[in-house]
Amino acid sequence: MRMTASIRTPEAAGLGMTSQRARDRLVAKLREEGIADPRILDVMRTLPRHLFVDEALAPRAYENTALPIGHGQTISQPWVVARMTAALLEHGVPSRVLEIGTGSGYQAAVLAQLVPEVFTVERIEELLRQARRRFRKLKLENIRSRHDDGHLGWPAEGPFDAIILTAAGESVPQDLLAQLAPGGVLLAPLGPSGHQRLVRVRVDAEGGVQHEALANVSFVPLLGGIG
Repeated sequence: MRMTASIRTPEAAGLGMTSQRARDRLVAKLREEGIADPRILDVMRTLPRHLFVDEALAPRAYENTALPIGHGQTISQPWVVARMTAALLEHGVPSRVLEIGTGSGYQAAVLAQLVPEVFTVERIEELLRQARRRFRKLKLENIRSRHDDGHLGWPAEGPFDAIILTAAGESVPQDLLAQLAPGGVLLAPLGPSGHQRLVRVRVDAEGGVQHEALANVSFVPLLGGIG
């Protein structure tokens, strides 16, 4: 599941503000801010984030900040990606993960190097086309993607051991909870803009649901429909 040598092209290696030195500085910052899992730090160090943003923004790719990707969407702050990934892996590596909100594809690409299978749903067709090109370029063959309303999930492929939402709603859509396997974990930013919390939802073997607030975050809203 780790990145293969075949994708270590000059474009992926980067230069200057997209070089390995810039990535190492980002990883050091993430470590200072509490990201301790070496598996995640290794992926963040090697994955070329600058390939997931427009060329004009590539020099800022290894800043610990969210960046615009068009269509009113953003690529999440690296710390947020790392924190959400750590929360998914904390109690073991899930076999099948569903992501709601493909966006640039960066979160899915991180997960694809740490879990066996990633399923990702995006409502904006142009963003999904761009993400698919990136997955092919990086030879991430364990990602399956779908153009659909994220509120619906991907019921034909469920249940999933973990579900991750990369956009914020007031509550977790019930259709998504229904696709979570017993013992599974769901991560979602919940709440209105300016008052969002990253919440981990766990479903026990008896169907009981537990909520745990993890951190303050800021995400774009979870919208319905397709575009």
